[in-house]
Amino acid sequence: MSKFEWPWQYEFPPFFTLQCNADTKAKQIETWCELLLAYCRHHKLFRLQINDMLISPLFYNQKINRKFSAENVLEILDVLKKKGNVEWDDKNKTSCVVLWRTVTQWSDIIYTWAAKAGYINTVCTLHEITQGINTTQEEFHGLEDWLLLRTLRLLESKGKAELIGEEGVKFF
Repeated sequence: MSKFEWPWQYEFPPFFTLQCNADTKAKQIETWCELLLAYCRHHKLFRLQINDMLISPLFYNQKINRKFSAENVLEILDVLKKKGNVEWDDKNKTSCVVLWRTVTQWSDIIYTWAAKAGYINTVCTLHEITQGINTTQEEFHGLEDWLLLRTLRLLESKGKAELIGEEGVKFF
C-alpha cells in the first residue's frame, strides 16, 4: 500500500481550529471533508469510532502537536452526512459508517466493471466481485459485504441486476 499523502494544510496549525470567518470556515470544512474521505479511502476504512479517531493521525498531527476537537470532528461528520457520505450508528454519535463513495457511486463503478468485464447476462458470486482475481486492481476489491449488498440492491431496483440469494448476482 502506498503512503498516504497529506494536504499542505495538515502542517498548518490554524487548520486544526475552525475559523470564525464564514467563507474561510466553509473552505476549511470542505477541505476537512475531502481529507477525511481520502484518508478513509486510502486505508479502506468504512467504520469509525469517534474516540479512536480523535487520537488517530487524521485528527492529531503529532509533528506540530495539534488536535482537531471532538466538537469539530462531529461538525465535519454532520456535513458529510448531509452529502450522503456518513451514516451514524447511534444517536449519541459515537460511531459511524463512512461511505467514501456513495452507494450510487459504487453501483455505477461496479456496473461499469461488469459491462467491461463481460458479466452482463452472467451470474457471478459476490466473493468474485470483492475478492476475485479479476478485481484485484478495482477500487471495490475488498468492499465490505454489507455495502456490496446495498449497492447491488440499488442496481436491482434499477433493473440492472438481480440478486440470487445473498451469494450471487446476475447483471443485465
